[in-house]
Amino acid sequence: MISLNPTKGVLLIAEPSIIGDVSFNRSVVLLAEHNESGSIGFILNKPLKYRLKDFLPEVNSSLRVYNGGPVEQDNLYFIHTVPELIPDSIEISNGIYWGGDFNTILDMLNNNELREDQIQFFLGYSGWTFDQLENELKENSWVVTKNNLESEIIGKTRKDFWKEKMLEFGGDYVIWSNAPENPNLN
Repeated sequence: MISLNPTKGVLLIAEPSIIGDVSFNRSVVLLAEHNESGSIGFILNKPLKYRLKDFLPEVNSSLRVYNGGPVEQDNLYFIHTVPELIPDSIEISNGIYWGGDFNTILDMLNNNELREDQIQFFLGYSGWTFDQLENELKENSWVVTKNNLESEIIGKTRKDFWKEKMLEFGGDYVIWSNAPENPNLN
């Protein structure tokens, strides 16, 4: 398996070797930023039991909220595909954006102007210092791969997304795709 270098827009796929890591076990992370200061990403495949209206009762939306990572879990973050509708959006890559004017989003949600495949919300984010992510890559904690779904990744990620990636990688990864999430339950 050839792993790419980390850049904005790639996916970090947790190696099976990080089983037991509460935050990142079986995670697929979209890198939203990667530079000499560090990296920021969002875990795509860890849906929470909460809906957006659980955090923002004034919003008429039952969109699911995902666990974005262990950093700042008292804040909501979002990625989307509609920068023409959401001012101040920051491009990640290939039609995926993050952030933007939150009041605009609230209005759009209350007017049913955003679809589930256009926006994804996260509680918290994943963050690394530059050296930290580089060290984790050297320790083979992650496989860095292209986001082949590009902007269509929003709304397509499911809890079994990690397993799908393991099957795509083939070889020994296929065996890990069927391993129980908690090895003690084997």
